[in-house]
Amino acid sequence: MEFGVLGPVLVGGREVAAPRQRALLAMLALDAGRIVGHDQLIGGLYPDRPAGAAHAVQSQVSRLRRTVPGLVVEHHAAGYRLVADPVDVDVHLCAELLTAGRGAQALALWRGRALADVEAPFADDARARLEELRISCVVAGGTTADLRGLLGVHPLREDVRAALVRALHRDGRQSEALDVYAQGRELLAGELGVDPSPDLAAAHLEVLRAQAPHRGVPAQLTSFVGRDEDLRRVVKWLGENRLVTLIGPGGTGKTRLAVETAAREPGEVAFVDLSATTDVARAVLDGAGLREAGLLSAPVSVEDRLLGALRTRSVLLVVDNCEHVVDEAARVLGAVLSHCPQVRVLATSREPLGITGETLSPVAALDDEAAARLFLDRARAVRPGFTADPGVVTQICRGLDGIALAIELAAARVRSLPVSEIATRLDDRFRLLSKGSRTAAPRHRTLHAVVEWSWDLLTDAERDLAARFTVFSGGAGLDGVTAVTGSDVDTLTSLVDKSLVEVVGDRYRMLDTIRAFCASHAPDLRADHARWFLTRAQLAEPHLRGHDQIEWLARLTDDHDNLTAAVTWATTGDVGLALELVAALATYYWCRGLRTEAATRAEAVLRACGETAPPGREQEYALCLLLAWPVATGDQTARIRQADALLDELRDPPRYPIMTLMWGMALGAPEDDSQVWHRRNNLLGDDPWSRALALVGDGLVAWHGGDHDKARRMLADGARWFGQLGDRWGAALAHNQLGEIALSLGDTDDALRCFDRGRGLLAELGAAEDTAEAVISRAHARLVAGDRAGARADFELGLAQARRAGATNVQAGGHLGLAELARLGGDHTTAMAECDRAWALVPGGWYGPDQMRCDIARERGRIALAAGDLAGARTHFEDALRRAVGQRNLVTENALRADLAALPAAAGP
Repeated sequence: MEFGVLGPVLVGGREVAAPRQRALLAMLALDAGRIVGHDQLIGGLYPDRPAGAAHAVQSQVSRLRRTVPGLVVEHHAAGYRLVADPVDVDVHLCAELLTAGRGAQALALWRGRALADVEAPFADDARARLEELRISCVVAGGTTADLRGLLGVHPLREDVRAALVRALHRDGRQSEALDVYAQGRELLAGELGVDPSPDLAAAHLEVLRAQAPHRGVPAQLTSFVGRDEDLRRVVKWLGENRLVTLIGPGGTGKTRLAVETAAREPGEVAFVDLSATTDVARAVLDGAGLREAGLLSAPVSVEDRLLGALRTRSVLLVVDNCEHVVDEAARVLGAVLSHCPQVRVLATSREPLGITGETLSPVAALDDEAAARLFLDRARAVRPGFTADPGVVTQICRGLDGIALAIELAAARVRSLPVSEIATRLDDRFRLLSKGSRTAAPRHRTLHAVVEWSWDLLTDAERDLAARFTVFSGGAGLDGVTAVTGSDVDTLTSLVDKSLVEVVGDRYRMLDTIRAFCASHAPDLRADHARWFLTRAQLAEPHLRGHDQIEWLARLTDDHDNLTAAVTWATTGDVGLALELVAALATYYWCRGLRTEAATRAEAVLRACGETAPPGREQEYALCLLLAWPVATGDQTARIRQADALLDELRDPPRYPIMTLMWGMALGAPEDDSQVWHRRNNLLGDDPWSRALALVGDGLVAWHGGDHDKARRMLADGARWFGQLGDRWGAALAHNQLGEIALSLGDTDDALRCFDRGRGLLAELGAAEDTAEAVISRAHARLVAGDRAGARADFELGLAQARRAGATNVQAGGHLGLAELARLGGDHTTAMAECDRAWALVPGGWYGPDQMRCDIARERGRIALAAGDLAGARTHFEDALRRAVGQRNLVTENALRADLAALPAAAGP
């Protein structure tokens, strides 16, 4: 018999009508299995203790026994006992579930207010105790809505607030989580005069250290059939090991099993497909949702950036199709596992990676039952209501060796072929192929046969398109497929129907095994492919500077593998075409933050070209020089001079306006007005985007020259022009610089407004590193405004975001901010240590890093001065001044001269 007190009192699912019997049952159930004393029962039922109260209790017990048949209430000398297992009472079961960590199940037992229909005197005290239990259930297993409601009733409960912060964080609602913490911190300080508890502070830190969990698990369009036991095993092994590799021949279902396993994993998951690349580190970086660079990029290798971004993250990497890059995959993943202790890896490969600690989980052929279920499931997807002789289905599946991909391909044919015909054709085909070499790989004896059989079922037009389709890397859109292959839409959709090509969103892709087979029949279309994607890039370029910026960035990102393949082929196959491709993609590379990739590809093209520009492509050659400058070997200054000389010959604005920005960043601030005139007349067009860029550039020159009013006017006009054009990147750049000027003038309100505006624009672009940089700028503004707590929170948040993106230059800015906080707090040792951390993170040889070194040197001088080390202060200020002069930044230069001039006065009493 079951009893309930977490709501109206129930016994066996029914209510007890008589109020005193209901109260008596509640008292006995709350102590089920234990004796409840006479005095406790009398006090609970008859608080005035009238004469004969003991007999009245005895009478109520008798009535309760008659009311509830089968109820056993024993009488003892000391009182009465309800004979029941405590877990048969919902309150005791609730406590047990809570102890076992099953908070959601415990919370589900509550049906409303505890003892809702009991008015006896004991009920108020009992309800107060039970309310604490309910709060614990909500904290352990409640939804965000449950927790918000509870926090509204108990705003000072820190355990409830910490649970809500964590729940919002798990849901990817980081901003709300931080707001809930900030409100609690203010409430605790105002009401109680205390700081947040360690648990609430820890919940806050968890949000600061990580963004919303990256869930990179590909969505699946079909059901998961036949590998339930494999799934349980892999989930278990993944919980016990940091590297699990699913091995087996192609087509057995390794990828699908990996995806299903990842979908059941809590927290952050990143999916990495290596099938269309040989650059493992970059593929993992992209799969983990990381941008390569921000407004100021760092000159670190992709692998170092990957390790930096993953070093403190708890993430499951699902790395698919390792077999064709197994050595490189083993090296990169081995480094990740060695340097990033919270990362786990679930890999798929046709052979082991050979890394120490690797756990192998073979993915074998499906057994007869599972294979038959898979065949029927996929057949009914293309032909609803499909039925077949179980013996024939088993014959087909066995003929296909239980290989999942082969079974799915065969099942797709039931729409056009009788199942008996499928069985006959498969039997003939595999009998012939089974007589091949015994030393051949299993995939050559099974999947090759299946794909070849599918190939034989195609029409000539379908075969031609399937072969031509293999020129694409990572798939393509409809316009690209039809243009490059010369085929028609009907033939393409026919290949989709026959499972040779699959549709993902609005793009078409070919399974890796099928692509490998079809490629052996393909003509060489790489030149056509490269020329089409050049046209695509040229079409996109002006849109990247306008209102369609986000849409066109997304389109080019979808085709990134194709663009890379086009540049790679053209570098050796048609260097003129390669120059045009890199130049056309420069704006895309810059806006998306792929500057290391841009520099590397531009440098390769320059090496293929030689020392001089091909006739007619001087602009493209000059732009490649500017792109490649940060990673170029040899005399970098000579590279810039060569680009400058080529651009000096221009009599009209460049074909790609991004060249103006690149030239300005490479050469730095102009030395005099004649150089300004030269650049303006040679490189700036009269189009709106170029005029907006001119305003921002002139504003920066005015600021560095000390004319703050002129700088603010120009930058504000530039921001407005960029905004009207729809270029979020340009507008964000202008707003961030306006914020820096406002901050230098002590106008913290305006600085915060500008930084927040820039941050919002960058968030629209998905610029994680740029957003982190904006958060750190906002922290500086809060520090100047006197809000040290808010500044620290922003510095820590910005650092966490920068670490996720592997952005070392932005991390340096965060540590520099923490150094200033420590100095203002009198902790000079910590302040100098934070400066050292910042210095170690500043990259060398990239656009503008010396300004950060200048800022660090100045902060070191301030720390030395605060500690009484005047000689050290002078050394650091002079180092900073030398760097400011080199940057031609008059504002910083004047401030440092003032710092140095004030040193003698600081030596006095």
